[in-house]
Amino acid sequence: MTNRLMTFAKNIGKKILSRFRAQSPVKKILFTGAFLAGFFLVFFAALFILVWMGVFGRLPDRDELRAVENPLATEVYSADSVLLGKYFIQERSNIQYADIPQHLTDVVLATEDIRFFEHGAIDTRSLTRVFFKSILLQRESSGGGSTLTQQLAKNLYPRKNYWLFSTPINKMREMIVASRLEDIYDKPAILTLYLNTVSFGDNTFGIEAAAQRFYSVHARGLSVDQAAVLIGMLKSTYAYNPRIFPERSRQRRNTVLDQLQKYNKLSQAEADAKKKLPIKLQYNKITHHTGLAPYFREYIRQELKEWCRQHTKPNGDPYNLYTDGLKIYTTIDSRLQQYAEEAVNKQMVSLQKVFRNHWGKRDPWQRTPELLNEAIRKSDRYKSLSAEGLSHDKIMQVMKTPVLMSVLMDNGEQEIMMSPVDSIRHYLKFLQAGVLAMDPKQGAIRVWVGGINHHYFQYDHVRESTKRQIGSTFKPIVYAAALENGVDPCDFFSAAKVEYTNMQGWTPENTEDNYDLKYSLTGGLAYSVNTVSVRVLEQAGIDNTVALARRMGIDSDLPAVPAIALGAANISMMEMVRAYACFLNNGKRVEPFYITAIADRQGQVLEAFEPEQQTEQALSPEHAQMMVHMLKRTIDEGTGAGMRTRYGINNEMAGKTGTTQSNADGWFIAMTPNLVVGAWVGADDPRIRFRSTALGQGARTALPIVATFFQKVNADKELASISRAHFPELSSSQQRKISCDLYRSDTNVFQRIFGKKEKETKRAFGEKEKKKNGFFRRLFGKG
Repeated sequence: MTNRLMTFAKNIGKKILSRFRAQSPVKKILFTGAFLAGFFLVFFAALFILVWMGVFGRLPDRDELRAVENPLATEVYSADSVLLGKYFIQERSNIQYADIPQHLTDVVLATEDIRFFEHGAIDTRSLTRVFFKSILLQRESSGGGSTLTQQLAKNLYPRKNYWLFSTPINKMREMIVASRLEDIYDKPAILTLYLNTVSFGDNTFGIEAAAQRFYSVHARGLSVDQAAVLIGMLKSTYAYNPRIFPERSRQRRNTVLDQLQKYNKLSQAEADAKKKLPIKLQYNKITHHTGLAPYFREYIRQELKEWCRQHTKPNGDPYNLYTDGLKIYTTIDSRLQQYAEEAVNKQMVSLQKVFRNHWGKRDPWQRTPELLNEAIRKSDRYKSLSAEGLSHDKIMQVMKTPVLMSVLMDNGEQEIMMSPVDSIRHYLKFLQAGVLAMDPKQGAIRVWVGGINHHYFQYDHVRESTKRQIGSTFKPIVYAAALENGVDPCDFFSAAKVEYTNMQGWTPENTEDNYDLKYSLTGGLAYSVNTVSVRVLEQAGIDNTVALARRMGIDSDLPAVPAIALGAANISMMEMVRAYACFLNNGKRVEPFYITAIADRQGQVLEAFEPEQQTEQALSPEHAQMMVHMLKRTIDEGTGAGMRTRYGINNEMAGKTGTTQSNADGWFIAMTPNLVVGAWVGADDPRIRFRSTALGQGARTALPIVATFFQKVNADKELASISRAHFPELSSSQQRKISCDLYRSDTNVFQRIFGKKEKETKRAFGEKEKKKNGFFRRLFGKG
């Protein structure tokens, strides 16, 4: 049977071949053409069927296309609904059809698909034009044959490599997907999807993201010529990028304007006028470092990634922080955040110049030369070269070679030649800052500034894991413990020096020569007198003080030593602000709270969060209120008086300055009825610091940041709830308890007449001080 079929086929072939040879040349050509046409028709029909069947890869069905969602950046919003920033792999922002201005639609259609609203998924007229003009006549200006819907299909499902048949197979896939899209969506929806998915280069996707990137406006705010520049880029996002090739981009824009004029979307005069306009970009490079509160956004990123791992979408997949377009609502106030960042920038630019002049040509680490070597070995470049197997000497040779790099200078970013070693030396000399503001009642974080520049310095000086010595800002906790232990605000304490024999001769000293004075509890706190603070700690008890600090929210290690009275402990900014908030919250502990809700890309809330209700009473309401009013004296008359005298801040305010040993850290924490603001200034390495307390104290480094911040807050009438708030009045009995002088003389008449002072005493810490009952003291009283 098989042999018969083969014989039959051979005979038929011979007859066809003999007839073909007998034909004239013209008929041979026609026959060949018909045969080839038939062959390709059958071939492409078969190929189309195979594509449709999914042989070359699964095609999305209609259910999948109905739920199509392009990757979308997660957006982080402030409490006042301002976009703070995004988490993304590709920068994308979606818009609605109502947000697309008519002239933008005209530009898109005139350039890409003028008959978009007239044809279906496939434009047969365009395909015919492409076949004759582009393929047969080789005219590049004839345009492409893909409709806008086919281009959308390509955007949603990028092309694959099928070797010699890549183009026809991909085109067929796009035709099939486009036909399904047209069955599901109307034309406005398809146009919107297209503009939300198309790439504009620079890792930017969608017209909204492109408008913000190149012109710093929303898509609805684009002018005709700006829209022509962006849509003109679609032919080649690199070749026509206006940032890289402005002249080429201008020419391409004018071609787009010609298209608008050709299709009567612009008059000739309008087109000519717009062609004369220069391309003026307002380029806004959006990165994870830009936008408000970058340190805060980085801080919550890890928490959000964990939330995504634990929560699933309707299809069962876990949420993706970078592609699922979540909306994160936070407690940050964009106005307060903006003012705080501006205050940090203003103060730190000024202070940095003072610091450089203070050290001159000398390195701040001249007494600790190992500091630079440590920094070099910790650098990413050193670690990378070491991982490649290079020796230390070879690494240093590479790192001492100048290269072109972007460097942060006092006046901004500059491109200069600098070796990696010199760049490390350069950045070591920068002072850093941190600012945190919290609502003392709810614990809502309103401001988070973790450093001076997130692009160059990612180390966050606000988060709990960052701990620095806190100096005198710890003293209010010592004084509160004393109140809790029965000490009266008007009890007086001598400021005389004491050598503590059971503390290896430790002798606390004051910054001023005030050892012959006595200070009330309020006065010792207002003037931050070290010798008095140690005596107050003796009355309060170290264990009681540590226990109170724990109840107020300080979880860091607290050494049970007398030096704790002077702030010898290393504590985070977050803990200190939380502890101060306790004073304003009637003695109840306050927990930080910074995320209010997480929603999906449609705005449907997936989870809402409430502040943690605290019932633990850290200290009595009476003593908490008294501490606030005692700390008001610090601002009005004490170490924080610069807020009033130098900066004219007249808000009702309490607070405390702090300066650590050798001026390594400067602190200031301010309390207003509705806001606690903490500020810290210092170098990343505490061995780098001012040599002078006059320059390095908290009142000169950190306080100006808070003062500048409140100047801006006070000028904003919308923030009157903060700037014009008042502390609750003390009861008459409380008022009587704190109504006394801040200090008085601790010398008797004989000493005042002859100028003699009490000698420094020696005793063990905790040992009761001996009363001095000499003749003049018995005669004239305790003085």
